[in-house]
Amino acid sequence: MDEEPLHVTVWDEALPGAPRALLVHGTMSWGTDCFAAQRPLAEAFRLELVDRRGFGDSPDVERSDYAVDAEDLGRLLGDGAHLVGHSYGAAAAMLAAAARPEAVQSLTLIEPSPLRTAAAHPVVRAAVERIRAAYASAEGTGEVSPQEYLRQSTEAYGMRLPEFTPRVLRAVRTAMRERPVWDAQIPLAPLARARMPKTVVNGTWETAHAAYREFVGDALAACGEYLAEMIGARHVQVPGTDHMPHQDRPDVVNEVLTRLWQG
Repeated sequence: MDEEPLHVTVWDEALPGAPRALLVHGTMSWGTDCFAAQRPLAEAFRLELVDRRGFGDSPDVERSDYAVDAEDLGRLLGDGAHLVGHSYGAAAAMLAAAARPEAVQSLTLIEPSPLRTAAAHPVVRAAVERIRAAYASAEGTGEVSPQEYLRQSTEAYGMRLPEFTPRVLRAVRTAMRERPVWDAQIPLAPLARARMPKTVVNGTWETAHAAYREFVGDALAACGEYLAEMIGARHVQVPGTDHMPHQDRPDVVNEVLTRLWQG
């Protein structure tokens, strides 16, 4: 594994000794992009925004992998911190918390996307089968450009197409080579045994584009509910949001994080 250190952006306007929080972004993003709306929390907490390998200002990687990300997080946790993971980053956060529960002061999973882990739920199981079929049908068609991949990942689901900046296109190129997180099978028993406070945050998805909700949204909502029950976490649903509740309703999510981190 590439041992070059990750880039971590620190937002810290709090008093010395304030609680630490590691924030881990999802795919096609990076730390300060994913968690920009959490910036006000730095007045009371030390926020450490991780750029996963291949994203933001962290070193390149041949293939992004949630298991490697989890090892990185295990080192970054140090003597202890609160841990937050969004989407793909939630899978890495789950693995890191299972491996080092004593170093995780609380665990927050925002729209966790390791769907296979929740495949006992029929809605999730159907989505895993649907995504596998979509991946299989795309094999052998030739690799699309990052620009086209981003277009297919946004416009078809009613989302705004981001500007094709070098940083965005680098994130897309890395995402195109990621180990599929929807197929991750993450053991839940260690997290269920872990005694840190745990929270799962989901959007309610009722305002999402119909194609987006049908393809994966309902499954992500069901996955979050299932995981919360299985690991003994509080489940928070944020009305009027879909896969980015912390961006679309930071008033709600920041209040959840504040109460959790204040203990």
